[in-house]
Amino acid sequence: MLNRRDILRLTAAGASLAFMPIARAADGTPVRGGHLVSIVVPEPQNLGIAVSNPTIVIAANIFDGLVTYDAASQPRPQLAESWEQSADGRTITFRLRKGVKWHDGTPFTSADVKYSILEVVKKTHPRGIGTYRHLEDIETPDDHTAIFKLALPSPVIWSGLSSNETQILPKHLYEGTDPLTNPFNTKPIGTGPFVFKEWVRGSHVTLEHNPDYWDAGKPYLDKITFKVVPDAGARAAALETGEVQYIPLSPVPLSDVARLARQPGITVETRGWEAVAPIYFFDFNLRRKPFQDVRVRRAIAHAIDRRALAQTVWYDFAVPATSSVPSSQKQFHAPGLPQYEYDPKKAEALLDEAGLKRGADGVRLRFNHLNIPYGDDYKRSGEFIRQQLKRIGIEVELVNYDLPTFLRKVYTDYDFDTQSVFYAALSDPQLGVQRRFWTKAIQPGSAWSNASGYSNPEFDAVVAEAAVEPDVEKRRALLARFQLIAQTDLPSISLLELKPFRVWSSSLKGVDVSPVGVYASLGSAWLAPSGGKG
Repeated sequence: MLNRRDILRLTAAGASLAFMPIARAADGTPVRGGHLVSIVVPEPQNLGIAVSNPTIVIAANIFDGLVTYDAASQPRPQLAESWEQSADGRTITFRLRKGVKWHDGTPFTSADVKYSILEVVKKTHPRGIGTYRHLEDIETPDDHTAIFKLALPSPVIWSGLSSNETQILPKHLYEGTDPLTNPFNTKPIGTGPFVFKEWVRGSHVTLEHNPDYWDAGKPYLDKITFKVVPDAGARAAALETGEVQYIPLSPVPLSDVARLARQPGITVETRGWEAVAPIYFFDFNLRRKPFQDVRVRRAIAHAIDRRALAQTVWYDFAVPATSSVPSSQKQFHAPGLPQYEYDPKKAEALLDEAGLKRGADGVRLRFNHLNIPYGDDYKRSGEFIRQQLKRIGIEVELVNYDLPTFLRKVYTDYDFDTQSVFYAALSDPQLGVQRRFWTKAIQPGSAWSNASGYSNPEFDAVVAEAAVEPDVEKRRALLARFQLIAQTDLPSISLLELKPFRVWSSSLKGVDVSPVGVYASLGSAWLAPSGGKG
């Protein structure tokens, strides 16, 4: 009998939990055709500007990046066939692939690269504003050459060139518009292996095979339908009945994983999230007076039992975080940082010291708390936090919005007291972590950025120095300082390092299990003869 401990051991090792034999085509080669049915939750806000998980897992099939990444996180050709960097690190020349067409038939050129990065990614992407901070211009001497001109070397650029970070958009459809509200965000035109067919709100998104894809012979599938199924139990049932073959995000109830892993023909796969490295954290809105006192922030940190949260809510598909940079990023993670161990008595003493005494009703402080609307696990986490804080005299009102409302409340209106959310830490702290704390990441309307309003000149100075430091050891030391400042000032509490997984039918082959596989396209995926729809 497979028990939870067995699952946790395999998960920690990054192994696949595929316990049943996988059927193969007679000669072991990909089979062409078939209709793959997937599920995405929650429903994306748009499909054209890929900054949130539901958008990325669909958009990765529609848009290609300049590069993709291999199992060692090294860049590999995609829209760019080759590249070279100058000795001083201030010029990067990309040779673009010839013969690539946008899905409307327009040729892809270097002008699309220049427009997308300088006018969209650098200005609107919550991570792009940092990644491309020192990029001054992109020269386009011909249609198939893009030359990045940087004021200073920028090591982080090499971690952010894939489609989920640096999305290349069609200039001829976006130029002269507000890219965030462009109508092609809901009917996207890309260069990727699948072409957008339809989006029926509240129901599904359908993509079809791109017959003109530059990677000859791909994709293998005829069609992909991404259904919107909010109920986790219904998602598991759809997978078991064969109605659905692939669920990449919040696939099934965590309590149901052990049972599901025993089912014939089902694969539970933990690989594909390593480079995403999601960190779940509790954010304070520092525009609210009570949270401007670091003693209050530290008190709340001491009041949350992160180990119990990982075990009881997340079924050990998470571990307590000790820094804003996950421990899996061994080259950057800083040991020996200040920690806020679970200690309700210390929490109460800090609140007393901050002048927040218990009232006649036993309450010291009241505030609201917004949960990221990515499923029941996050709602249960919010309830766990609410119960923990009640013990020290804090009353928390939990608020659950749909995704568009959540994004507007948190990142545009800043109309919240606290929130709990996860961000992808990604392969470099200046790609995925810096945006939580950097002053320049306070960008109203830019999702998944600095929502707390934290601004510290010392932190910003470390960020600026690390961004251009070519020496690996010196940069590592700067990023350790980065973590120390964040963990001491505590504008947000790093709660958990999440350990997600994907679930799919064992008839589905060729799914990318590289460290960033969850964000990769399904261009190499295929259905064995026994599986699929349509």
